[in-house]
Amino acid sequence: MENGFEDLIASYIENKVGISEHFLSPELANHLKQNLIDLNQKSLLLAAGIGNSEKVSYDGAIRSDSIYWLDKKHKNVFEDEFFTQIDAFILYLNESCYAGITGYEFHYSLYEKGDFYLKHLDQFKNNPSRKYSMISYLNSNWQESDGGELMIHQENNNQKIAPTQGKTIFFKSNELVHEVLITNNTRMSITGWLKSD
Repeated sequence: MENGFEDLIASYIENKVGISEHFLSPELANHLKQNLIDLNQKSLLLAAGIGNSEKVSYDGAIRSDSIYWLDKKHKNVFEDEFFTQIDAFILYLNESCYAGITGYEFHYSLYEKGDFYLKHLDQFKNNPSRKYSMISYLNSNWQESDGGELMIHQENNNQKIAPTQGKTIFFKSNELVHEVLITNNTRMSITGWLKSD
């Protein structure tokens, strides 16, 4: 487990974008993906908004994905396993990098064919509590023709990241403008933020 943690931190230090190819085990990724599929079949996902609870709006011209918030109150064994891993990563991050993370929030994210999310930062102007963004992908057998890459914009170094299953991305929420390119296939992930309130 700690190898995945160190992969995220070492690549983040090198390039401002942490990448671990196997942060999630294949078994956990498959179970979380099935959870997301089941939730979608029950019509429990909601249109994703822009902004936070104090100032939220919905604009399909900016983002068109659907989401469902993870919560320990669900008492879902696989969501709880995911939270256990996040708790361990935060402990490792705080002890090794003095990050000061005190909480987090995560949601499932579903992009259907044709969906996208235009360029944005993850930290709100009216609330700086989001410190790091994390995205864990749940897409097996993803092909280049499927699109849906995460495009991270850095000066002289734009980075296009395929959303392949098990891969997790980690970066500062207030630093890097990023977008989700148009997907040509169903694209699934868990997206969230490590916070310091």
